[in-house]
Amino acid sequence: QVQLVESGGGLVQAGGSLRLSCTVSGSIFSINALGWYRRAPGKQRELVAVEINGRGTNLADSVKGRFGISTDAAKNTVYLQMNSLKPEDTAVYYCNAERRGYVYWGQGTQVTVSS
Repeated sequence: QVQLVESGGGLVQAGGSLRLSCTVSGSIFSINALGWYRRAPGKQRELVAVEINGRGTNLADSVKGRFGISTDAAKNTVYLQMNSLKPEDTAVYYCNAERRGYVYWGQGTQVTVSS
């Protein structure tokens, strides 16, 4: 089992920045990928960013140049740095881990960007 706890969401004005954190605990050995997804109101959940063990990172086209994903192995934490935020970035953001074919999710953290 893997447990994921997100933090760092909130309300920000357009053009501002936020950093989301996700603390990973439990059976963290052999985690293949850590990432962030989001679900905007009335839309399906979509991939925002993912870091694949040993294979680099992928970002959604809509956030390239504005968002970045990074991990701190010593703190068992994955971050999503969000810059130049837009109202369309408003969503619940979920941390995600894939380990040995199983997918784990955090509870989500709300990000609201005002215009």
